[in-house]
Amino acid sequence: MLGEKLGNNIDGFVADYVVFDFETTGLNPFDGDRIVEMSAVRVINHKVVEKFATLVNPEQPISPEATMVNGITDDMVEDAPKMKEALKEFIDFIGDDILVGHNIKSFDMNFLKIECMLQFDGKVPDNDYIDTVLIARHCMPELAHRSLTVLAEHFGLSSEGAHRALADCLMNQKVYERLKEETVKFENGEKTIPVCSKCGSKMVIRKSRYGEFWGCTGYPKCNNTINIFK
Repeated sequence: MLGEKLGNNIDGFVADYVVFDFETTGLNPFDGDRIVEMSAVRVINHKVVEKFATLVNPEQPISPEATMVNGITDDMVEDAPKMKEALKEFIDFIGDDILVGHNIKSFDMNFLKIECMLQFDGKVPDNDYIDTVLIARHCMPELAHRSLTVLAEHFGLSSEGAHRALADCLMNQKVYERLKEETVKFENGEKTIPVCSKCGSKMVIRKSRYGEFWGCTGYPKCNNTINIFK
């Protein structure tokens, strides 16, 4: 649960895990930004069985830029638990489970590490963790962008409530399970990525007002496209 160093970033798929997500005052925990919302969902045998969510009083202003993204204001967190109380509940919830999240290796895990070091005498979570953005880069090379909402919408999943922590956790759990299916297809050769017939570059899926299409990664030098038939 808490140890001397962070757990390992692992690349793979498991049946039992905890998906987590943080909303924050800004983007840089090394420059004083803090967590304002913590959420997590426990998954057993690929099914969500338990949820955790709390706002957090960061005891400092939330940047206007952060509020524009997540909709969380200073007034909303004024009476919320302070960091140590909220973080203890979060750590108790995740236990020793493998953690799953989107872009957590470079973002959420840094916030978690710094806050735990401050609140728990230098101890940090030693849970192993899985970053779905790293998996998506491997098994979804056809996508030009791999944000959580882009992945969800590509898989036909709802992105309603995006950028609030619990909604992102629930969305990410579904995306993680779909990425497993895509990985199997990609590694078995059932899924192939078109190559541009004009310049030989890889094609990626792009969007227009008329829907998705294959576009050349050599754009703008090469503007070759291929229609997607579904």
